[in-house]
Amino acid sequence: MQTKAQQAGHDFSTGPYIERDSKGKMTYRENSYEYWVKREYDAKGNRTYYEDSDGYWVKREYDARGKVISTESGKKSLKKVAQ
Repeated sequence: MQTKAQQAGHDFSTGPYIERDSKGKMTYRENSYEYWVKREYDAKGNRTYYEDSDGYWVKREYDARGKVISTESGKKSLKKVAQ
């Protein structure tokens, strides 16, 4: 299976492959070694989810003031393609 950068036909000589949301926050980044990170944000711009190609992940919840109220993390077995 191909990575997102491979699917997009990205030329890594121009730098890493990066996707951003409508607010300009990076949601996906991949380097030429097929290492990638995926991030998700809530409506206030707080990072709620992080995952990388090594299988490490973190989920966070925030209160109304933007303070972290819970964090979960772990490692799962992944292939080289982000879903």
